[in-house]
Parts: sequence; structure tokens; C-alpha cells
Amino acid sequence: MTGAWRRGTLRAGPRAAAAEIVKVGGSLLALRDWPERLAELVAASPAPLLVVGGGRVVDGLREIDAANPRPTPLMHDLAIDAMTLTARIVADALGLPVVALATDGGVLDAAAWLRSSGQAARLPAGWHVTSDSIAALVAAETGRGLLLAKRVPPPAGDHDLERLATAGWVDAHFPGAAAAVATITWAAPA
Repeated sequence: MTGAWRRGTLRAGPRAAAAEIVKVGGSLLALRDWPERLAELVAASPAPLLVVGGGRVVDGLREIDAANPRPTPLMHDLAIDAMTLTARIVADALGLPVVALATDGGVLDAAAWLRSSGQAARLPAGWHVTSDSIAALVAAETGRGLLLAKRVPPPAGDHDLERLATAGWVDAHFPGAAAAVATITWAAPA
């Protein structure tokens, strides 16, 4: 049996969103019971669209890049492509479709969405931009709230996005990417 999720609010908007973007931290996929945990979280979210981080797949790309640096745009594109792999794994485990449009429910193929939405050209390339920022862009474009599901909660009592980025809880680009997102909440396994 899975444990509960701890939840909190980083930014409360004027009203609750009818649907939300659920950013699933890739590190959650290293938990043995992640499918049950995510199913519980998804069931509690209104009409969710999941954006799944790259987790250990992207960590492997970082190691390769650290050992023998490759061009930044190449590694950035490969990391986003890796999100398609983890999205497919999550979609299969939860019985959800993989979708390319942010108007659909399911698990977003971030690479396809970035290309079709035109957001790829606006997204800086580099390790300072992760699935956190991509999920924020999806939330901003669709007017939805954003739920950041991560393995650990944010530092106690800190709701400032810049400080959370400095602490490494979200990526460095996230505060700017999330500027237009009215409601940002978080969840972490209890």
C-alpha cells in the first residue's frame, strides 16, 4: 500500500484551476511503488495533463556530457527527447495516452509539444532548463494550475521561486517560465 502525499501551495491564484498540469519529477520513477503513488496523485487532480521529467535517463546524459562535453543544443535536445521515454513508461503504467497537444488529457510528449507549439525556439538550451520549466510553460500557455510532484518537499516555509531555484528544488529558468502561472502547488511522498 502506498503512503499519502504531503502537499502545499507555493502560489495561490485567484481561483482554483479547472484542470492542472502535473509535473512528475523523474526521480519519483526510482521509487519501487511509483505507479501506485502516481495513480493516487492523478486520481486526486482535476483533468490532469502530466509532464514527466527525465530522471535517471537524463542523469545519464549529464554524466556523458560531463565526461566528454558535447554541444549544448545537442544535449538539451537529447534530454528533452529522453522525457518522451519516461512519458511513455508512465503512460503505460497508468493506462493513459501519450499526447502531443496540451489540450488533451494524458501524458504529454514534451518534445512533440515543444516543436508543435513553437515553444522550442523560446526555450533556452542548457542544463539550467529542465522539465520544471517545460511544465511551467505548458501551464502558462493553457492557463492551468501547476502541481510540482517531486521526491522531496521544498525547503520548509520557502515559497519564493528564485530562492527555490537557487536551492536547486526547481531549475534556474523556472521563476521566469512560471511568471504567468497563477497557481503553483507541490506534492511529495509522505
